[in-house]
Amino acid sequence: MPSRPANRNVRLPDVSTSTPLPEEPLDDPGSRTLRRGLQVLDAVLASGRDGLRVVELCRAAGLERATVYRLLATLLEGGHLARRGRFHYVAGPRLAAVAAPTALPNMAMRLTPVLERVSRACGDAAFAIVREGPASHCIARHVGTHPVQILVIQVGTRQPLGVGAAGLALLAALPDDEVDTCIAANAQALPHYGGMTPERLALLVRATRERGWSVVGNHATQGVLAAGMAVRNAEGEPVAAISVASTLDRMPRERQQLIARWMREALAALLPNGV
Repeated sequence: MPSRPANRNVRLPDVSTSTPLPEEPLDDPGSRTLRRGLQVLDAVLASGRDGLRVVELCRAAGLERATVYRLLATLLEGGHLARRGRFHYVAGPRLAAVAAPTALPNMAMRLTPVLERVSRACGDAAFAIVREGPASHCIARHVGTHPVQILVIQVGTRQPLGVGAAGLALLAALPDDEVDTCIAANAQALPHYGGMTPERLALLVRATRERGWSVVGNHATQGVLAAGMAVRNAEGEPVAAISVASTLDRMPRERQQLIARWMREALAALLPNGV
């Protein structure tokens, strides 16, 4: 039996566009909160480096003070905004991380000579990190001349801010509220780093502030101890940190102090006006 020719005139059913897809109400609570949060964020970004006070944010965004405080709490927790001093709000580290593809190479380039000088003085590996929200991000590393080098941390490594010496130095240089926010954000991850706890990290922050530089061991890497120091910009804000890591037997107290001196001298000589 001959096969029937295909009917080329068969018409597929039309996809009707007469019934619109359901849309989210333009003024539902979620959309309204998001819109207000973006208004606050836009106002802060438009203010430049000086930032805005709450009363100025209320005026700029046309919102009540209580609403602005609620929105600020969320934006601070997420790292989108940060405090400058006691009263001003500025762009936070999460927004700085968005610009990282252009900012990080320049920061790494400026800190590399510092790492080279410190590493040459002590013979151990030196590292530079920046902050990304509640995390540290290694942006540069210089290998020393000693036969045993601690190179577990690579350029690009990210870990909770404070579990390593450079991250601890940077964390301790931040305002108290930002320290609390970072520790809270990392609370679940901290035990994976040598049994670190929020309470112990808070103690290490206080000790770092008293000492002027950080020292931490057996958390990011077992059998290793490192010393670190915060790096500030021209306005005196902590924006990065450097550290030296070595085996425990090479890091007695006297050598920790010597390495801290070498780091301080390298920063003063090569970046006298900040990074």
